[in-house]
Amino acid sequence: MAKAKKGFSRSDRVAEQIQRELAELIRKGLKDPRVGWVTLTAVEVTRDYSHAKVFYTVMDENKREITQEALDSAAGFLRNELGRQIRLFSMPQLHFVYDDSIARGVYMSRLIDDVVAGAAANPEADAAEGDDEQDEGADKA
Repeated sequence: MAKAKKGFSRSDRVAEQIQRELAELIRKGLKDPRVGWVTLTAVEVTRDYSHAKVFYTVMDENKREITQEALDSAAGFLRNELGRQIRLFSMPQLHFVYDDSIARGVYMSRLIDDVVAGAAANPEADAAEGDDEQDEGADKA
């Protein structure tokens, strides 16, 4: 008989703790000027805690590649500092991945707004389509 799952799994709690501590370390402890406004959006930890994908976004899209290089070069330092703050049997290797979901969300929202604006700008075409559908229904009856 399977046990009921209680809230978050341990790996989810570890990922959240890593995200909190890492955000604070980047903000206060990282002295690299190439790292500007970085927001950590999520952390995914493997089941054996050997690797962690750290998803991030930046305020200035033009500095995306520079920030990636800076985070990759600071990964060892950040891992070491995390090891001092979080007690785990083995601290995962950090892999920084740019999170483009926010940009995709903005793009999708813009597309929806364009469609809605197009429909609002041309209400006569929508009414004419509705009349055509009613006429076809009357012909079939």
